[in-house]
Parts: sequence; C-alpha cells; structure tokens
Amino acid sequence: MVYLGMVFFQVVAPILIMLGIGAALQIKFQFNLKALSNLITYCLMPAAVFVNIYETKVNASVMAEIVLYLVIFSICLMILGIVVSKLLKLNRNQAAIYKNSIVLINSGNYGIPVSQMLFAANPLGTSIQIIIVIFQNIITYTYGLYNLISSTKSGLDILRSLLRLPLVHALIIGAVMNIWNIGIPISLRIPLDYLANAFISIALITLGAQLAQLDIKTIFNKVILTSTVGRLVLGPMLAFGLIMLMDIDGVVAQSLFIASAFPTSRNSSTLALEYDIEPNLAAQIVLFSTVVSCITVTIVIYLSKVLWG
Repeated sequence: MVYLGMVFFQVVAPILIMLGIGAALQIKFQFNLKALSNLITYCLMPAAVFVNIYETKVNASVMAEIVLYLVIFSICLMILGIVVSKLLKLNRNQAAIYKNSIVLINSGNYGIPVSQMLFAANPLGTSIQIIIVIFQNIITYTYGLYNLISSTKSGLDILRSLLRLPLVHALIIGAVMNIWNIGIPISLRIPLDYLANAFISIALITLGAQLAQLDIKTIFNKVILTSTVGRLVLGPMLAFGLIMLMDIDGVVAQSLFIASAFPTSRNSSTLALEYDIEPNLAAQIVLFSTVVSCITVTIVIYLSKVLWG
C-alpha cells in the first residue's frame, strides 16, 4: 500500500492533473490541436531530445550491458505487437498504434520520478533510467515513426519523411556533441533549456485536450484492453525472463524490471496526432494504461525488492 500511494501521488496524480487542465482548457477555448501538435513535434520535442542526450553521462561497461538488454527486449516487444495485431485483425492504422503502444514506454516524466523515488540512496538506478530514456527516444523516432508513416507511405517516402524531421537531427547532433564534448554558447543554451522544459507540460496539456473530445464509453474495447495488458503485464514478464537469461542482478536488474512496467509513452499519442493516424485511439491507450499502471507498477516494484533487493 505504501508503494501504491507513492506511485499514485508522486507520478500518476500529477500527470492526471495536467491532463485535466488540458481537457478543461479545450472545453472552454477549443484549441487548434493540429497547431499544438506541430509546435511540439517541430520545436519543443527536438529541444527536449537534444538536451536529454547532450547532458547524459554514463559508465561504458554498464551502458553496454543495458543497451544489449534493451535491444533484445524491444525486439521481443515488437514481435509481440506484430503477432497480437494480426490476431486481432486490425487495419493498418490501428495496427500501427497498437504496435507503438506496446513498444514505446513512458520512461521520461513517469519513469525518472519513480527511479528517483526508489533509488535515492543509489544514483546508479536513476542513471540506468536515463539510459532507458535515451534508448526510448531513439526507438520512438525510428521504429515508432516508421510504424505511423508506413501506414500511409512506402519506400523512399518513409525515409524522406524521417530525414526531414528536426527531432532526428536533434538526436544525431546531441549524440555527436556529447561524444566529442562540444560546448554550447550560453545565448543558445538558455533558449534550448526553455524549450526543453516546456515540452512535458505542453505535451500533457495537448493530450488532455485530445481526451476532452473523446467519448469515455469507447475506452473499453479490445484494442485498448489488450494493449494495456501487453504493455503492463506481458512487458514485465518478458523483461523478467530476459533478465534471468542474461544473469543480470542487483540494482541493474531492479531498474530494468521496474522500467519494463511503465505505461505507454505520451509520445505515441503526440505522433499519432501529428500524422493523423488514429489519434483518439492513441490518446485513450495512454490515459488508460497510465491509470492502470498505478496498480501494476506497484506490484512490479514489490517483486523487484523481493527478487533483487
């Protein structure tokens, strides 16, 4: 019960409050959601990705072990998403949203607070979560974007669309500047920080505005329910098997296991809105999985303490 309260009040409740603010503002002012989506995708999101990757410093050996795990884990989730979407006989657009909802995890504004809360006495736990955030950024803007774009485009059009996105450039530039330790002039760093700090709040308010337009009755359907089970139940089960297979132990095992249980990333909804690929379905999945995760993440945290505490 202690973990349940901590996860809800320190992580889930703040997210729900931001969603509520977005919904209330949308009801009163009727925002242009496409314009907000463009602001996020072409301005705020690239700044957040750049700053996140540019600032992160990690131990090389720990990085190698974690990256290997994340690659295998993500491939397993991709296969799971493909198989289940075929079993459910989803159309191309629904399948794209479903696959993203399984693979793309809210490791940022959900995962980092949880890690900081649980590993306050051991910074390694939070460092691991930062590595996962970076990896998830890469997966989101490669695999996640490919899923959405490929549902309406094919061949070279997909590659052109990816290469035109500023967030892809931000990811590459941030990584290069990090590796080569290239400094940023203060006159550029200050506005970059302003934009990066604005990303989470604007993204959550926009998601809330989307949700204000939805019929709550439609949230209980096979796509949303199976997606939530896949993300919050099957994801941790796959992670546990992989952690045991790779003989990972201690804080690293705890961090990876807990991170596997986080809900669907809000970015899956943001991108769906940007490309107009089932945006309502994507928003519903994010909301439902975030609320349900209050229970499932608590269980996974408890199990991680029992297994590797």
